[in-house]
Amino acid sequence: MTALIRKVVTTQETVTREAGRPVAPASVRVCCTAVVTNPIAGRFAEDLSELIEIGAQMGDLLARKCLELSGLQPSDIQSFGKAALVGEAGELEHAAAVLHPALGAPLREVIGGGKALVPSSKKMGGPGDTLDVPLGHKDAAYVRSHFDGMPVRIPDAPRADEILIAIALSSTGRPLPRVGGLTHGEIKGTDGLR
Repeated sequence: MTALIRKVVTTQETVTREAGRPVAPASVRVCCTAVVTNPIAGRFAEDLSELIEIGAQMGDLLARKCLELSGLQPSDIQSFGKAALVGEAGELEHAAAVLHPALGAPLREVIGGGKALVPSSKKMGGPGDTLDVPLGHKDAAYVRSHFDGMPVRIPDAPRADEILIAIALSSTGRPLPRVGGLTHGEIKGTDGLR
């Protein structure tokens, strides 16, 4: 099934100063969001394969749009995350179907890998609700400096029969991290943890 996309919304931020101090390299975070029709809104379906297919399409499309918008190269990406907000005629399980079985592999392919689990968030809501897209290091889940998030809010989405699907990518962790732990420069990137 091809996703019926009503709109794509992109957001990018580049932080060059934080708390009066320079951030070098600048912290670039980008989020691309698609508002799609939920093909099984308003009814129970045992088979969620249509949503799983939509998730795979969005993994590829949204990751490519993130890179295109930001000008970042796949090798620049240190963090990633995904999230979905389901309109009221859907179910929370619809968000899980979009995000988990098949979205991650195309996302990893676009950005050139990623050993860690892709952090995710899912919720139900309506137009204008905020969805926080969690971010975590793409190769080592224990890198505390990369525990972050990016909010998404679209005033007219999701409508009752829609799902808002988002992917966020970042070139760094948080600006000026100071909580210790494993750093990006220390990772091994083999087990997805360290």
